[in-house]
Amino acid sequence: MMAFSPYSCECADSRRPTAARSVQNNVNQPATRNQENQNKMDIQDQDATARWEALGSRDPRSRGTAMEHISQEVMRRVESIGPIPATVPSPLATAGHPTSDLNDILARLLMLSKRCPFDDVRERCVWLLQNVQDFGVRIPRPLGNGPSRFIPEKEILQVSKVDPRTQSIFEDAFAALGRLDNISLVMGFHPQYLESFLRTQHYLLQMDGPLSLHYRHYIGIMAAARHQCSYLVNLHVNDFLQVGGDSKWLNGLDGAPQKLQALGELNKILAHRPWLLTKAHIEHLLKAEEHSWSLAELIHAVVLLTHYHSLASFTFGCGITPEIHSDGGHTFRPPSLSQYCVCDIANGNGHGHLEERRGNHQVSEVSGEVEVLMERMKQLQECRDEEEASQEEMATRFEREKTESMLVATAEDEECVPSRDVSRHFEDPSYGYKDFSRRGEHVPTFRVQDYSWEDHGYSLVNRLYPDVGQLLDEKFQMAYNLTYNTMAMHKDVDTTMLRRAIWNYIHCMFGIRYDDYDYGEINQLLDRSFKVYIKTMVCSPEKTTKRMYESFWRQFQHSEKVHVNLLLMEARMQAELLYALRAITRYMT
Repeated sequence: MMAFSPYSCECADSRRPTAARSVQNNVNQPATRNQENQNKMDIQDQDATARWEALGSRDPRSRGTAMEHISQEVMRRVESIGPIPATVPSPLATAGHPTSDLNDILARLLMLSKRCPFDDVRERCVWLLQNVQDFGVRIPRPLGNGPSRFIPEKEILQVSKVDPRTQSIFEDAFAALGRLDNISLVMGFHPQYLESFLRTQHYLLQMDGPLSLHYRHYIGIMAAARHQCSYLVNLHVNDFLQVGGDSKWLNGLDGAPQKLQALGELNKILAHRPWLLTKAHIEHLLKAEEHSWSLAELIHAVVLLTHYHSLASFTFGCGITPEIHSDGGHTFRPPSLSQYCVCDIANGNGHGHLEERRGNHQVSEVSGEVEVLMERMKQLQECRDEEEASQEEMATRFEREKTESMLVATAEDEECVPSRDVSRHFEDPSYGYKDFSRRGEHVPTFRVQDYSWEDHGYSLVNRLYPDVGQLLDEKFQMAYNLTYNTMAMHKDVDTTMLRRAIWNYIHCMFGIRYDDYDYGEINQLLDRSFKVYIKTMVCSPEKTTKRMYESFWRQFQHSEKVHVNLLLMEARMQAELLYALRAITRYMT
């Protein structure tokens, strides 16, 4: 499945002479002639698609052959157009212009020159773009400063160079999708998790299942749009069209089938207030007369919705930038005299030394932060060993923490994350997460002892959507148990207590309680700036800013903060799933 529509080319093909003879034999039948011409174009499109896909082959000769054909086609187009005047605007403004199709191809080549995991393809794309530029045609350049607004590009790209396993995972992902997206590049800090994530996502989107392929991508669009995540919306708009989705659906949710429109209420509640979900919502979907969902379809839809709600949290929490070949990821405008455009400066280009000095100053300011946290972990462990709180006290501490979590304010939208309007993909844009305790309302307590993922949710998903329960369980366990036994510069550290505090704090925000956990530990281990970051990323991820990302755990590595974001993403997904699956179980019983 490729991110871009294949382009047409006029290269030799063994099937074309047959089509030509057919046209000659039916010269008096215009309708047939038009059909034959359409067939010929379809064959050309299939050939072009095959060549782009061949760039993901593990066979260097196949990649070389495909790259040679692509190079010839690009130069043929360039030579037919000649130098493009400087007045021609960027690709989105030239829809229908003769150069717009070429611009799409050049943007794709730029992406490959930066992101393809195969050195030979990257080098050949750089060479081809240089040839195009030498011919007098403007070529695109990337906007921004790498896959993340928060993490230096060099640090992200270095991971696959030193870890053969990560490189192999990147190659597999590129072969499957025709791209190596920025989310995967950032997750590459943790290859064990990335492998599980990609395997699960591939199954949800591409393997046999209750829902058709275009429904799956459209549900992804609906879910990502609830958090204004234009990055994920754009990815799945491309994929939706690539698998044959109707472009009219993209004009707005009211242009989609009634069956998908009916999913809007579930999407809204799960994304923002999952504790309000009841079996009545489930019944409404399953018992609709003409547009009803089957149980298996609904499970598939619920898993997709929760997957993309939580992935939107990760996307904003890591400052993921648009893909190079997508809208907002490149420009055809020449750089300014200083070699940086305003967008680059806003994203930090040209200020490496300033950032380094600022970083050194911050480290000196927070020296000892890690040691204090480690000492608290040690003291809490000693207290556990000495005495255990009563069940009544544990329940009181949970309610206190739940109430306090409601009072933690999400960040004000001080920095505007660039995005386009995606509200047409969902209804009721004003509906969002609310601080219920401030309005005298109360989030009910969901006791895991009464309904848990391990004892109830897992088996329900596996029964109605085979193998997915197992894939999700592996992914949850991978995120929860992942550890390198390090904290910043310290080695041989048991981080179990800290990981559990983060996971349980997120579930506490959703009203979910573990009877065997002492919620008093959370205030000892998670400071206020960290809590603000967690709540914003989980509840209102579109408000996450670089300042917030930098303000918590300032001595920790970027890879450790990405690990935190994986925990937040998976804990959020499981919390949403628990409410949805409990409602489905109640409907079934």
